[in-house]
Amino acid sequence: MEKQEQWSSKVGFILSSAGAAIGLGAIWKFPYVTGQSGGGAFLLLFILFTLLIGLPMLISEFIIGRGSGREAVSAYKKLAPDSFWTVTGKIGVAGCFLLLSFYSVVGGWVLIYTIRSLYGGVINGGDPGALFGAITSNPWLTIGGHAVFMLLNIFVIAAGIQNGIERASKYMMPILFVFFLILVARALTLDGAMAGVSFFLQPDFSEIKGESVLYALGHSFFSLAVGFSCMVTYSSYLGKDVSIPSSAGSVAIMNIFVSVLAGLAIFPVVFAFGLEPAEGPGLLFIVLPAVFSQMPFGELFLFMFLLLFLFATLTSSFSLLEIITSAFTKGSQSARKKVSWISGTIVFLAGIPAALSFSLLADTTYFGRTIFDMTDFLVSNILLPLGNLLIALFVAWRMDRALVKEQFLLSAGGPGNTYSIWLPLMRWIVPITIAVVFVYTISQFN
Repeated sequence: MEKQEQWSSKVGFILSSAGAAIGLGAIWKFPYVTGQSGGGAFLLLFILFTLLIGLPMLISEFIIGRGSGREAVSAYKKLAPDSFWTVTGKIGVAGCFLLLSFYSVVGGWVLIYTIRSLYGGVINGGDPGALFGAITSNPWLTIGGHAVFMLLNIFVIAAGIQNGIERASKYMMPILFVFFLILVARALTLDGAMAGVSFFLQPDFSEIKGESVLYALGHSFFSLAVGFSCMVTYSSYLGKDVSIPSSAGSVAIMNIFVSVLAGLAIFPVVFAFGLEPAEGPGLLFIVLPAVFSQMPFGELFLFMFLLLFLFATLTSSFSLLEIITSAFTKGSQSARKKVSWISGTIVFLAGIPAALSFSLLADTTYFGRTIFDMTDFLVSNILLPLGNLLIALFVAWRMDRALVKEQFLLSAGGPGNTYSIWLPLMRWIVPITIAVVFVYTISQFN
């Protein structure tokens, strides 16, 4: 049997895991969902859910992955031979497949913007809203961007863990932080920026509705990449000299930090330019050109940021294609390249309807949603909570307790009593919260 590849270092694992979490979830989806859900109150709910629900779930996936040393589907089979629990890994693979099919479409938009910014085709392209509409309504352009984005994913996943995923994450994630800070600093100097800061940081609980709570919980899962066993697969490559709670805490804190930076970069500009905070998925693509158009050498800075955003988007999508690929390679490095190409091609074909949801298939709707929006809703609000619920029940009630505790405390850098806090959360608070929100989601679906 071939020896399974591992991360070369703790830093590589944390940055790769953070890269899986920090991408479209934190930078693209978080600002517009926050804008649609009341601003500061939603931010507070998101942070609360991330620390009390998302972080314990992230620790759980790390425990399953390293405790089994297997990818998503095989991990549950090894730890619990009764066949029922393998459905958890299968839901993860199916969820990642659907998520990547429309995630890649947005990644294609980022790629197109990055290329256009090379020759001044974004800032100098006139109305940013009209430009975004022109890009998304062009079927050949969106499919082309979707195809190239998937090709980049395939090349990296085919190269392996250390030479592909880890190498990309180690260099691009730290630089992304630096450019984010530059963007925030510039946004805060705009006239009227403080109104956006107040909207984002000052809670107004009158704006919170049941759906806002649902979205806050769902986004805490989406942004930490938990629920689909992506982190089970990533942590299966993890050595025993790394503390799982410490690593998970680092990933969660980095994700919250980037989400806050995204809000501070976006909402001051939204209010300074009189834009609508509930703009929707196009918010980032409309606001960013407006920000950089106010800066010296704006086109250059915009290109550099879009390039780095592209890499952040890619590091997040790597985890999605990795779980699909690893589910069929079962640790075999010789089969990785072939399976990566086959998996990536199938995901590309499945994503074409989502890519056409703003053009040829704009009038094709299900329950009042386009194919793109319907896929997003199914993944984020149905499959993701279901996957999280199953994982929570598995770790807390089915997995061998001695193994769970051993993995939690192995190389622990913090106090041992954190286990006595984490376990009751996973046994009661986390699954009950997920179940309540999941039932609410089903009842609201129409």
